[in-house]
Amino acid sequence: MARKNLEVLSALDLAKTQWYHFTAIIISGMGFFTDAYDLFCISTVTKLLGRLYYYDPTTGKPGFLPANVNSAVTSVALCGTLAGQLFFGWLGDKLGRKKVYGTTLLLMIVCSLGSGLSFGSTAKSVMTTLCFFRFWLGFGIGGDYPLSATIMSEYANKKTRGAFIAAVFAMQGIGILTGGAVAIIVSSIFKHAYKRPTFAEDHILSTPPQADFVWRIIFMFGAFPAALTFYSRMKMPETARYTALVQKNAKQAAADMTKVLEVEFTPEQAFETDTAAQEEYGLFSKKFLRKHGSQLFGCASCWFLLDIAFYSQNLFQKDVFTDIGWIPGASKMNALEEVYKIARAQSLIALFSTVPGYWFTVAFIDIIGRFVIQLMGFFFMTVFMFALSIPYYHWRGHNKCPPPSDKFCGGHRTAFLVLYAFTFFWSNFGPNSTTFIVPAEIFPARLRSTCHGISAACGKAGAIVGAFGFLYASESKKKLETDPGYPTGIGIKDSLLLLAISNAFGFVLTFLVPETKGKSLEDLSGENDDSTEELPPPRRDQAIVV
Repeated sequence: MARKNLEVLSALDLAKTQWYHFTAIIISGMGFFTDAYDLFCISTVTKLLGRLYYYDPTTGKPGFLPANVNSAVTSVALCGTLAGQLFFGWLGDKLGRKKVYGTTLLLMIVCSLGSGLSFGSTAKSVMTTLCFFRFWLGFGIGGDYPLSATIMSEYANKKTRGAFIAAVFAMQGIGILTGGAVAIIVSSIFKHAYKRPTFAEDHILSTPPQADFVWRIIFMFGAFPAALTFYSRMKMPETARYTALVQKNAKQAAADMTKVLEVEFTPEQAFETDTAAQEEYGLFSKKFLRKHGSQLFGCASCWFLLDIAFYSQNLFQKDVFTDIGWIPGASKMNALEEVYKIARAQSLIALFSTVPGYWFTVAFIDIIGRFVIQLMGFFFMTVFMFALSIPYYHWRGHNKCPPPSDKFCGGHRTAFLVLYAFTFFWSNFGPNSTTFIVPAEIFPARLRSTCHGISAACGKAGAIVGAFGFLYASESKKKLETDPGYPTGIGIKDSLLLLAISNAFGFVLTFLVPETKGKSLEDLSGENDDSTEELPPPRRDQAIVV
């Protein structure tokens, strides 16, 4: 690649941290805030949906979602996300990051509102339309992964690039926490407005008809944060790296950068590059396989294994908490109280472990590097998951308490919750963050969004495996103790053990992932390989940093 073009990108690498970097974090991060809110708020209301639409008085138990419906409602957004990651990742390289960036956010806004407005009054019609909108909601969410990561990596300087991308992804933690907070607030308002007895006291009155508004409001709230940043996202210029390296227009790249960053270029720097020197190769070429094949496999496989554990824990932590007795049995609560207590439990875990883990990554990723953080994260996730699963009955308790209690006696719930929280902390101060960051750094600009989308899609494949698998596997080995309509499983203990083994494999495969700290994107991707001489940073008389 011609030297003058690379000087433009070198100036971008060396630009000091500026206000627009933080603006880009907010604009890109709000998409991830919405992503996490929409994907994980479903876990606060699935019990409520069962009570509202699937109550059967002959069972003597609160209504619950049938196995197939629960699977669909929980996982359909993940299926949409996988498809969106592949499609928009490819489209972001073909049309440019800017041209499709607003589309993903618009899709999330429309489908968040559509999810809450799910039409009909029968269980079948409501669940069908809910699944329809949540699939397309996931499709938009999926597009946000490769585009946000790629845009942030291409805007950032090389010194703080990891922290900037991690900060965008850390908005996921804020979204999870906000989802719990909104569920707490909405359920509390309705709980005080419509006081109801527990299910054990009155099967019918325990679920007020007005509770139908609760889950709808929670879903629709996700549209508003995304709408606030839609205009700003549409006004973002194309990244300089895409313009210079893919569109072959270094002059336009320099002009775009001066609009948003305090960097000025002389006409000599904004030189039209001679593209003939750069040999381009496709995703399915032998050269790509030789240069980046093992890296793509490492990124994709680590993300796959991470998401098996991460989404299993997030989507079904309410079932774990119920099993150890931290959340009362459903019959001891009314419908609104159940939403409140599930949301409160999940919010506490998010507040004290999930969110801090994200921001620890932001603080340390450009100091100790991606590789070390990912390796540490997988290691401690494995350790704590084994510590939870092997002596599981010690934590939960071995024997049922005397009636009418439905809890286990003699357990150590507080210690269990502390260990469980540590697994969330180390997933976020670990592979949940780094698997998002590294694929945005190591691939060529013309394939960067596509390869990130492939890696992310493999992660969502793991999430689907985790969501479907944990849903069925966590059921009791004894038929009488399973939820109605579910086959026997292997139990929570062995399910947690499988997650520990999955984390251990992630630790091993991390050795396929390179360290990217402090290096330019062009050096990492090999786009400087064809240069005939070492390229110095731009001189002070050529690039003026204000």
